[in-house]
Amino acid sequence: MATDPYAAPKAPVADAPAAALEGEFVPEGRALPAGNGWNWIASGWDVFRQNPGVWILIAVIFFVLAVVVQFIPVLGPLAMSLLGPVLAGGLMIGCRALEQGDTLEIGHLFAGFRENTGKLVLVGVFGLVAFILVMVVIGLMVGGSVFALAAGGGHVGAGLMGIALAALVGLALALPIYMAMWFAPALVALQGTDAIEALKASFFACLKNVLAFLVYGVIMFALAIVASIPFGLGWLVLAPVLIASVYTAYRDIFFAR
Repeated sequence: MATDPYAAPKAPVADAPAAALEGEFVPEGRALPAGNGWNWIASGWDVFRQNPGVWILIAVIFFVLAVVVQFIPVLGPLAMSLLGPVLAGGLMIGCRALEQGDTLEIGHLFAGFRENTGKLVLVGVFGLVAFILVMVVIGLMVGGSVFALAAGGGHVGAGLMGIALAALVGLALALPIYMAMWFAPALVALQGTDAIEALKASFFACLKNVLAFLVYGVIMFALAIVASIPFGLGWLVLAPVLIASVYTAYRDIFFAR
């Protein structure tokens, strides 16, 4: 069949918006300027504003679920530790849906149970075991200080210094765990990355962007204080913004546009 030389060129333009949105995935993450820490929060607010009613309802459901599960003896706290990344992965899927022009739904909170669930639970297992080890270290340090005081082998000031040192050591040990888990649910839920690889990628991505996260953390800390003043009701807004900011930071760090 002859081709019309005057016909308009044809191209798969329908795929262009999706390709522009997705960008090129950078598995190891990118180092970004410190100011991007504020951009993540501002972009998270924009994501929240697209559907604030559903976001607030999701926050209420999550808080109620967390409280109810905590009342289950022994298994409750363990269940939340293991299923937390699954719920976070579902919310990452919801954020992606909003970015692609779709609708955020309550069901997105549980979308992590439909795909890559085992990998997401494995992320939770890592977090649970790691934090238990941190608590053991803190417990041993505090216990040693208290025992020394009870036995009369030290001064009160020295004992308090020992407890303060234990708290600092615990913070130092917990920080790398948070870094490893920060982007792991997003990497698993959205990219299908294996749990261990996702934890490693998240840790090094946070390490590359320590200044941006410092800016992010200071601003989030100030917002958390403000959100807690009116009986904690501000968290109904700040919690969704926090979740959305994790997604916007993930997009910023792990994708080159």
